[in-house]
Amino acid sequence: MVSMTASSGRRVLLAAPRGYCAGVDRAVIAVEKALEQYGAPIYVRHEIVHNKYVVQTLERKGAIFVERTAEVPEGAIVMFSAHGVAPVVHEEAARGKLATIDATCPLVTKVHKEAVRFANEDFDILLIGHEGHEEVIGTSGEAPEHITLVDGPGDVAKVEVRDPSKVVWLSQTTLSVDETMETVDALKEKFPQLISPPSDDICYATQNRQLAVKQMGEEADLVIVVGSRNSSNSVRLVEVAKLAGARDAYLVDFADEIDEAWLESVSTVGVTSGASVPEILVEQVLEWLSQRGFEDVEIVKAAEESITFSLPKELRRDLRAEAAALVEQRTGNGPSAE
Repeated sequence: MVSMTASSGRRVLLAAPRGYCAGVDRAVIAVEKALEQYGAPIYVRHEIVHNKYVVQTLERKGAIFVERTAEVPEGAIVMFSAHGVAPVVHEEAARGKLATIDATCPLVTKVHKEAVRFANEDFDILLIGHEGHEEVIGTSGEAPEHITLVDGPGDVAKVEVRDPSKVVWLSQTTLSVDETMETVDALKEKFPQLISPPSDDICYATQNRQLAVKQMGEEADLVIVVGSRNSSNSVRLVEVAKLAGARDAYLVDFADEIDEAWLESVSTVGVTSGASVPEILVEQVLEWLSQRGFEDVEIVKAAEESITFSLPKELRRDLRAEAAALVEQRTGNGPSAE
């Protein structure tokens, strides 16, 4: 549903919902709580969420982001990002005597569990997603011998399965809904008995943000998406805006990245943000636009969101003590691991 009022001159269409989803909110708060509870440093494997501002803010508070578990010193605390990790990463952490906090988004965990379930039933699993994305790496790691990555409709022709009657598709949670279904349709043409997951894998927040952009794209000359370039859902919002009819759409981390030339012959600007973007960055974009005559702000409301997730259970334990005990076990100065 679009909530708008008549206006004259330059205006801004502001997407609702936008910004933080429940999984991102949970992950960011988890890092902050861990720093508060255990003190710095808290190591985080990969960016906790794909947003430059969030990562830089948490670094200033004492978080240290690493690409490999091996970079974390023995006896330290490491947190796994909202995108999830493969089982082998948990094994690496155990070998490294690390205390762990798993901040994987529950919706990503759901896809992991689906992968395990279908692998146990000996299905071939076609995982729709982008090669190299952390979420895809984590999901694939749950059942590598059963999972084939399908990176868009163009990949379908080369997909082979053992038994066309035992094949299921799953997807990365942050994809474009339309592109995903285009890939699914192509897969179903090739494998008519293809099974769909028991529930939609693309997360509610991704879908809601894309729906709002589709609605504003019909009227906006320009759409500005606030988000980082390594954020899959933010990149998808740019694509969705253009497909919805916006003349131009751009992705920016910060307001000062906006080029005033983009505003030439523009009377309506759409503004939204990816699911890992704090609201302060949107407010700065609105202020930048207001200073250039875009003062009327109208809300494009696509959905209500009320979902919240509880914090990781590990935050209810003394992880510093657990990490120290793990190290003592290795050196022989503490109780046996048996």
